[in-house]
Amino acid sequence: MIKVLIADDQELIRQSLQIVLDSKPDIEVTDVAADGQEVIRCIRKQKPDVILMDIRMPKMDGVQCTKIIKENYPQIKIIILTTFDDDEYVYNALKFGASGYLLKGVSMDELENAIKTVYRGQAMINPDIATKVLKLFSRMAKTDYTIPVGTKGVEELTKTEWRIISQVATGATNKEIAEALKLSDGTVRNYLSTILNKLDLRDRTQLAIWAVQTRAAEYNLDE
Repeated sequence: MIKVLIADDQELIRQSLQIVLDSKPDIEVTDVAADGQEVIRCIRKQKPDVILMDIRMPKMDGVQCTKIIKENYPQIKIIILTTFDDDEYVYNALKFGASGYLLKGVSMDELENAIKTVYRGQAMINPDIATKVLKLFSRMAKTDYTIPVGTKGVEELTKTEWRIISQVATGATNKEIAEALKLSDGTVRNYLSTILNKLDLRDRTQLAIWAVQTRAAEYNLDE
């Protein structure tokens, strides 16, 4: 059972999400919160596996809350629920360790899939805004926010793994990577898991930022 905490300052959204998610067989909404301070209090009572985090909330916004949570409870996964005009907020939330980025208005099936995806340790980004997110990654790569990766792990990467990393750097989904490299979706997932282990990275988000920083997208796929 995946324990979920819903954080949103709009009561109607909190209640709607709770009703729908509680109807899913593998998901249990353990608590709801109207602001970041409430989120912290809820976590102290019962640690959730995944938090659906609104960005703009009173008292403590989703960015500051994400930073505090990931510093103290790094195992908790956070999915940011946002709107198109929240770029700066989302940039910082991803920087501080959020695993997902979804637009408000996403379907319930997509939301359920996102929760299960980040619970497994993967990142979940709404495909409709992949380009926007890639720009955010590029901004991260140009700032002093760096993703530390050991030399040994980089040297152990195979040619196929580099090709997959180069695809991640362009914002490609697993399905798109599979089609480009003529692999199955399952094989791509296995490769990504191995890559994250070799580089000691937390999730696909960190891999994407590191890939942009190292200009992995320029790797020659025909080599």
